[in-house]
Amino acid sequence: MKKLYVLSLGGSLIVPDGIDQKFLNSFRKLILTQVKRGKRFIIVTGGGQTSRKYQQALRQASKATSAELDWMGIEATWINARLVQLMFGELAHQKIISDPNKRVKFKEKVLVAGGWKPGRSSDDDAVRLAHIYGSNTVINLSNIDYVYNKDPKKFKKARKITAISWREFSRMFGSKWNPGAHVPFDPVAARFAKQHGQSVIIAQGKDLKNLQNILSQKKFKGTTIK
Repeated sequence: MKKLYVLSLGGSLIVPDGIDQKFLNSFRKLILTQVKRGKRFIIVTGGGQTSRKYQQALRQASKATSAELDWMGIEATWINARLVQLMFGELAHQKIISDPNKRVKFKEKVLVAGGWKPGRSSDDDAVRLAHIYGSNTVINLSNIDYVYNKDPKKFKKARKITAISWREFSRMFGSKWNPGAHVPFDPVAARFAKQHGQSVIIAQGKDLKNLQNILSQKKFKGTTIK
């Protein structure tokens, strides 16, 4: 059984509106339990509503470029990353990773990363870190339970997808990144994952029992992209 897992922890879980303390407490407890079983984790945090609120304010205050909006979002991922890193105390590596292409040696059980640079989301950090640390799967935790062929909030007959190829995923959701975009997985990260033969599991992050099943290689709810 593999021991290193890469989690892309959506900002919508950390800061859906305000900080979700209940979720963070439960998530921490689950990770600590898994650590006791010999597992290690790389956790990449998204920006959530913190990112979107600052981006909205910037849009209203100036004619911000896409790069400037992205930098605003990246800063939000870093503060979320610091929160997650500190809540694991001595179990976490003390440096927040901001460049996913540089491998750092860490003896701790948890390594935390935030955003990297404009033109992509923190999902891209996750697939790059998975690549350099030799993990072929990223577990993407967000506020959706599956990838759907249509927006389930708008279409009652939207069909959930349990497995899909990267080629089909790109056809459905495009290949370009837009700051603050609502897509199941970052199109830029999707290209990288396809190029390096990686798989991504999309799952509902608040269903921690389901996450436990994924980590235990049991049957789970979610979409596998590969």
